[in-house]
Amino acid sequence: MTTDPLALPEDYANWLMDLKERIRSSQQRAVLSVNRELVLLYWQIGRDILSRQQDQGWGTKVIDRLAKDLTGEFPNMKGFSRRNLLYMRRFAEEWPDRKFVQQTVAQLPWGQNLLLLTKLKTRKERKWYAAKAIEHGWSRNVMWHHISTHLHLRSGNAVTNFKERLPPPDSELAQQTLKDPYLFDFLGISNEALERDIENAMTRHVTKLLMEFGEGFAFAGRQVHLEIGDEDFYIDLLFYNYRLHRFLVVELKGGAFNPEHAGQLNFYVTLVDEHIKSEEDKPTIGLLLCKQQHRIVAEYALRGMTQPIGIAEYQLELPEDLSRYLPSIEQIEKELKDEGLGDTDVGKELPK
Repeated sequence: MTTDPLALPEDYANWLMDLKERIRSSQQRAVLSVNRELVLLYWQIGRDILSRQQDQGWGTKVIDRLAKDLTGEFPNMKGFSRRNLLYMRRFAEEWPDRKFVQQTVAQLPWGQNLLLLTKLKTRKERKWYAAKAIEHGWSRNVMWHHISTHLHLRSGNAVTNFKERLPPPDSELAQQTLKDPYLFDFLGISNEALERDIENAMTRHVTKLLMEFGEGFAFAGRQVHLEIGDEDFYIDLLFYNYRLHRFLVVELKGGAFNPEHAGQLNFYVTLVDEHIKSEEDKPTIGLLLCKQQHRIVAEYALRGMTQPIGIAEYQLELPEDLSRYLPSIEQIEKELKDEGLGDTDVGKELPK
């Protein structure tokens, strides 16, 4: 039996697929390595400038001359403008620990490091957003969106009974997954909108809705029907979080919080656990979204609930001075990966 010399081995397709993945992984590691070296270089330049200004009394004229000399020597690099050199000095001043720079912020592109420097007031906030950006792979526009909407203040802020109803560390993970308030300005509807109108808008803008809910969420359905004892029940919104490995039942209320709402949501969470959740899924959690809630009343209402439930407010309209600074959802969706490293003089592009 002769073998066709032009025929491909049976395992060729699988081998080729594996090879492609290895090449892509190698390319990604190379990009990350280049970025890391560039950020470390900028930190070293900034540290040198800072040291010479402190020890030798360098003035701004020296930085002007340095920008001119470096730009002349490296005309293809756009990172040596006077503005960027000043950013380098500030970068080194903010992060004096070289080890921290190597292990943390050097993993972020320079443009994101500039956002941390120029748009946040404290080192604690900068560390929080840096850690989240690394964990979730945020682009610069996504990072700016979260900074602008004060994500660090909203994350984990919902009133919940998770500590009493979930074991650690699940209780803390679930707590940090929820926010208060949620910002639904992208729905394009007014504060007078009815619950059904809000639900319709959420379904139309599910991509934006998932971004506001956060990493790990998938949309599982709207007005999910369950028939129990010849009676029909409908869950407003159902999500699944693949990081928590559990369903999230969302009940939407067009007005202020009422303790009776918590009992209704408790019932729906029980239904999902009994009729939708699989054996591999962890217990379902619930989120009640309302326009206004009194935190003390909400805490009392949750004490009698048997299921893990959170209560948070939502906002349909943002103040103009905040909303006009946010990148459009089209800009955010377009950024599948972080920007390239060539144009490093990004200070010009920072939101004013």
